[in-house]
Amino acid sequence: MRYLAESFIVGALRRGRSVEQFLGPIGSSERRGVTYVEVRPTKAAYEVYVHAVEDVGHEAFWDLEEFPPFDVESEEETFGHLLAQADGPQAALVTAEAATRALRTRWVNEGVVQDEYRDFVRAGRPAVTAPDGQPWPSIR
Repeated sequence: MRYLAESFIVGALRRGRSVEQFLGPIGSSERRGVTYVEVRPTKAAYEVYVHAVEDVGHEAFWDLEEFPPFDVESEEETFGHLLAQADGPQAALVTAEAATRALRTRWVNEGVVQDEYRDFVRAGRPAVTAPDGQPWPSIR
């Protein structure tokens, strides 16, 4: 099972592990990119990051952390764009979902977002819906 139940999401965050969610494509056919959201625990808070990277992957290369930033002018993209901080895991999830339209039922453990991207590539990089038929969230 790829997607985490809510208790496992909160448990991972409390154990100091990030959770992520693939949000889909951005850009245009001339310049493709993809985005994903991450909730990362720190010693003082839970941070919500959005990552936007160039879509340079293929069937054998899907490590999103190795992709160049989508916004080449932004030095922030090396680590993602910090959207918000929250005091607890629940508040961080609510904040992430409100800001990015991420779904509570689609969070994955850190690193598994690469599998989501691989499925996206194998499905032909669908622009409107995810490979499972659900519409892509859109960042507000």
